[in-house]
Amino acid sequence: MRIVLMGQAPFGAKTLEALLAAGEEVVAVYAPAASPGGKPDPLQEAAQVRGVQHIRPMALRDDREFEAFTRFAPDLVVLAFVTDIVPIRYFAAAREGALCYHPSLLPRHRGASAINWALIMGEETTGLTIFRPDAGIDTGPILLQKSVAIGPRDTAGSLYFERLFPMGVEALVESVKLLGEGKARFITQDDSKATYEPRCDDRVAGIDWSAGGREIFNLVRGCDPQPGAYARFRGETVRFYGAEFLPGNSDAPPGSIAGVDERGLRIAVAGGELLVAKVRTPSAAKMDGAAFAAAHDIHPGDRFEVKSNR
Repeated sequence: MRIVLMGQAPFGAKTLEALLAAGEEVVAVYAPAASPGGKPDPLQEAAQVRGVQHIRPMALRDDREFEAFTRFAPDLVVLAFVTDIVPIRYFAAAREGALCYHPSLLPRHRGASAINWALIMGEETTGLTIFRPDAGIDTGPILLQKSVAIGPRDTAGSLYFERLFPMGVEALVESVKLLGEGKARFITQDDSKATYEPRCDDRVAGIDWSAGGREIFNLVRGCDPQPGAYARFRGETVRFYGAEFLPGNSDAPPGSIAGVDERGLRIAVAGGELLVAKVRTPSAAKMDGAAFAAAHDIHPGDRFEVKSNR
């Protein structure tokens, strides 16, 4: 099939490489252009190395942009990490429509921050979906799903890079093959089971120390590495990474420093302690929790602000 690949970042680049290795015909790649003075997008670089035409879409809603797209006469559009909304007419112009990767078990966790929310909500299983996009947000019929267990020490970063990224590339190639062989069977999503959460940004990432300890831990790992769950300490925003939840009993007020050692900061929370291995502030790069404590003369009993700017 004649495939137009739309995507970006390492996921888009690896998808292009895998499709070509599987013998698929990728006639064009749509990927962001490098910003002035910035590095080229990895998908753009991969296309140039492999002699695949690279298109820098400026405005997909523009009629001239769409007309240029139709000249590729695509059989299929593959979406591999697309953050812009692609008008549905691009999918309709391809004989087999489009296939899209989404890092959750749809219809659960529709939206841009699916991996983050699976962790924030304390779920033990998530996965990926290959579906046929339509005019909605992650609402189209499902072709393929794969599940993964969420480990007790997983973060959004580990879950994506170690499992959902490589599995997603393989699943897209498998789905294209099913479609090409006429074996694709699509299942309509059950909208009654759908969830849609907002983008995981600082409106979500502020820590409420009155919440349960495990709830705070899930927020921290769900925001690790981006945007970084945060609290305020002496007027400065402090973001937490590499956290563990240590269950136990404590009389210390939630948000107060219970101890500092080579593993990091131990912060009192309801039902135990939050161990934070690394922190980052606006004025400094990411550092070990113990180094942060030494630099700020932090001692047991010192306390993070009760309310973050959430």
